[in-house]
Amino acid sequence: MVLRQVLLAASGSDRVESVVRNAGVVRALTGRYVAGDGPEDAASVAAGLVADGLLVTLDHLDGRARDSGRAARAVEDRLTLLDALARRGVAKGADLSLRLSSLGLGLDDDLARRNASRVCQAALDVGATVTVEAEEPAMAEAALRVHAALFDEHPATGVTVLASLRRAEEHCRGLAAGRVRLRRGHADGPVAVTHRDAAAVDRSYVRCLKALMAGEGRPVVATHDRRLIEVASALAVLNEREGVEYEMSYGVRPAEQARLAALGTRVRVRVPYGADWYPHLARHLARRPANLALLARSLGRRRPRGSR
Repeated sequence: MVLRQVLLAASGSDRVESVVRNAGVVRALTGRYVAGDGPEDAASVAAGLVADGLLVTLDHLDGRARDSGRAARAVEDRLTLLDALARRGVAKGADLSLRLSSLGLGLDDDLARRNASRVCQAALDVGATVTVEAEEPAMAEAALRVHAALFDEHPATGVTVLASLRRAEEHCRGLAAGRVRLRRGHADGPVAVTHRDAAAVDRSYVRCLKALMAGEGRPVVATHDRRLIEVASALAVLNEREGVEYEMSYGVRPAEQARLAALGTRVRVRVPYGADWYPHLARHLARRPANLALLARSLGRRRPRGSR
């Protein structure tokens, strides 16, 4: 638990980030979990996954927009990505995970909605979809309002619900007719809005699954937890649901992804990309500290400056 807190703190440290980036060996590690810096890198990885029979979600690791100019650049990046996917023939069926904070949520919520609408229309034009989300629990309600506005104009737009939120089940019941990506979330948000116990988050996830499977929408079960995947599979059979998707992260349990896909399961791989990969890596290590051994070995192989 202490190690996890240290790593989470490191994810927001400019000094630690500078050391890690300058180490020059971290790309070997990030390459396992991050597709690359730009849209072309992401599209290339996506094409490989699609060739293997997997679906893809593209997730740009950009930060929160501090002004409208940065939000506009975030939109252009998504449009460039859609173009790159289309040129490779893999745009149809692809999904873009749209971090609303990068489009202006919290700065100007209506600006975020307008920016998201541009991306939704461009995605529709090439056969892709968009799933909006807010990374921070405090922004969840605002993200749901933006999604509601987008849904009227673009009914294929999905939304992410974090089971760690106390109102997650309520949200899932209200959204069960649409496409909902259910993520576990983390028990470290404000106690007023977030479950602080891991077991409570798991129970919330199961309640949300029941609500979604009983609806008429398209659930996307985003988890690597085998217990929750088994629960979701059982509920899908019980409710005679077809088209349920299971989303896993790029580089995490790829053999399991391939196994499920071979069984005919719709497996979607979340592919992160972008120059702001450092906070993503630090948070990933915090959730899976065993990966620190790989990072330590990489750093240990680095020659001291000036040595031969």
